[in-house]
Amino acid sequence: MPFIDSKITLKVSDEKREAIKARLGKEISIIGKPESFLMVGFEDEYCLYMAGNKLEKGAYVAVRVFGQPKSSECDKFTAAICNIFEEELDIPAKNVYVSYLGTNDWGWNGRNF
Repeated sequence: MPFIDSKITLKVSDEKREAIKARLGKEISIIGKPESFLMVGFEDEYCLYMAGNKLEKGAYVAVRVFGQPKSSECDKFTAAICNIFEEELDIPAKNVYVSYLGTNDWGWNGRNF
């Protein structure tokens, strides 16, 4: 039931999308969620500004989950996300923002959990 949505300043190849998706799938257990329900979205060539300056290499990653993840889990998952984006796309961790949104109302397959 997690959804990870990434807005990335760079053009991302299908090969890199697959690599990032696979790595996020392995790391999602950090916040107690299974890869079997993970949905991942990418929006590349996205225009991002930080501190008033256009980022050449940057990303905003929104993590939405059913329930409320613990702050300590989010901290570890943020580190993993930043590591993945740095290794796969050469985006410095200082140019990656990550947000978390938990909800108790999550629907799938015609009903809510």
